[in-house]
Amino acid sequence: MPVHQVSDLIRFARDHSPFYAGLYADLPPQVDRITDLPVVDQSEFWAANTLHDNRVLTAPLGEAVVFKTGGTTGAPKFSCYTREEWQEFVTAFGAGLVDAGLRPGHRVADLFYAGELYASFLFVLDSLAHAPVANVRLPIGGGAPLESTVPTLEDFAAQVVAGTPTTLCRLAEHLMSLGRQLPAVELLFFGGEALFDDQRRLLAAAFPNAEPRSLGYASVDGGLLGRPVPGPDPRTHRTFAPHTVVEILDESTGEPVRETGRAGRVVVTQLFRRLMPVIRYPAGDRAEWTDVEGGVFRILGRAEEGVRVGPVSLYSQDAQTAVAAADTEGRVMGMQLVVRRWEGRDGLVLRLATAPGDDPAGLEVLAKAVVTELNDARPLYPDSVDAGFVHPLRVEWARHRDLVVNPRSGKLVRVIDERPTA
Repeated sequence: MPVHQVSDLIRFARDHSPFYAGLYADLPPQVDRITDLPVVDQSEFWAANTLHDNRVLTAPLGEAVVFKTGGTTGAPKFSCYTREEWQEFVTAFGAGLVDAGLRPGHRVADLFYAGELYASFLFVLDSLAHAPVANVRLPIGGGAPLESTVPTLEDFAAQVVAGTPTTLCRLAEHLMSLGRQLPAVELLFFGGEALFDDQRRLLAAAFPNAEPRSLGYASVDGGLLGRPVPGPDPRTHRTFAPHTVVEILDESTGEPVRETGRAGRVVVTQLFRRLMPVIRYPAGDRAEWTDVEGGVFRILGRAEEGVRVGPVSLYSQDAQTAVAAADTEGRVMGMQLVVRRWEGRDGLVLRLATAPGDDPAGLEVLAKAVVTELNDARPLYPDSVDAGFVHPLRVEWARHRDLVVNPRSGKLVRVIDERPTA
């Protein structure tokens, strides 16, 4: 699958995708630079990227693999790849696994989740199969009973275990409850979530000879984002050139950040995807450059488009919709999503601003209604609470003046991540 020139991709998207044709309608006929294009608005992108009467795709859905992807609630969200695009995706990502520490002959257990149109299990398995070094793949899956997972890891003397930090910690906790360890494991490939210090301690107790490593930075909607960079900081990644253009944009002005150490939001363009073009698409994360010329950046956490709480992706629009449905009297005047970590688990707090003197009893009723609405909209969250992965949703009442704003622009910060990252 060829990697396209920026100008050719822009022209193709304008000619074949009604969404991009509309988005670029006011631009000159010939556009050669990414920075001359507007950043995609996620809500508009997903409103156009529907199962029926799709306006984003550049061709009818005749040959493709379809995966469910994160996004706001309402209609389901799906991401499509042609056969050639998917192969290019996993081949490039597989090459990055060598940077993460994959070595010839490694026996790798895939504990990511499969089924229900989710991509992670198949994506990791295919990436291993297309990696430039030979390896033995053990497709166990994250939903397999721990009672059978542990014997499989032991029987095959697995040297690498791949999964989300939540899955890896669940396995580690199970091992510790049995008074056992897996000393043969050399690497713990994690993805999909940040890894925290308390998790590292648990993993070290169960896997005494293993080093946690990011297996790479990617998403099913955004595509390739960053390949691992060997070193002590697993948040550091390098862009997948030439497949991908990664930009870090100033959160107030939207201008590209071109110096190190200055935080901004990640925006991505995929130069190998044409069926569902991804051009200046917000990845949902904040980052900073550590080497601008070398394309090396450090992930700082989720941007306001979304946040990851344990294994659950939540978006600010999810919470806004839940509050609007529950707040029939219009008491809420502002909202922020606050992610915290205590007692070894993530938890989401909805900080809601109301007018002074609001009836406390009425607010308690409203808080319960908001939590019910959001749990109903994102059932994976209460399921994760029941599984012990995250804390229950909480509501924290505040005045509007107490809400955190950007000190440079005065704009409300929608998502605040108060977790200490490793």
